[in-house]
Amino acid sequence: MTTRRQRRVAELIHRELSLLLMREVRDPRLAEITITEARITPDLLIARVFFTVLGGEEAQKEALAGLESASGFLRTQLADRVQLRFVPELSFELDRSAEYGRRIDQLLEQITHSDRLQDE
Repeated sequence: MTTRRQRRVAELIHRELSLLLMREVRDPRLAEITITEARITPDLLIARVFFTVLGGEEAQKEALAGLESASGFLRTQLADRVQLRFVPELSFELDRSAEYGRRIDQLLEQITHSDRLQDE
């Protein structure tokens, strides 16, 4: 169960990282990244940041490598922008919820299509 403080810090990190990626980071691997969510541990020392990227498997791998190489810069910039005693360590993970949603949509479409064929 997340506390109110965890949610507030996670929202702050989400917002600031999104702004940093739009305005400050010049790495071309990070051009098509969208930060979807941030989750923070109860001790506020580690933030899991979820992201999506346009493109296939190769673009996802490059984006993850770009984020990991820029994590020090991003953490330093976060320290300048947020009022926290400790800036959490950033851990980046690919958000697969959009892929999961598309797969469910495909399955539902197949079901409705097969139902239409049986009704004819």
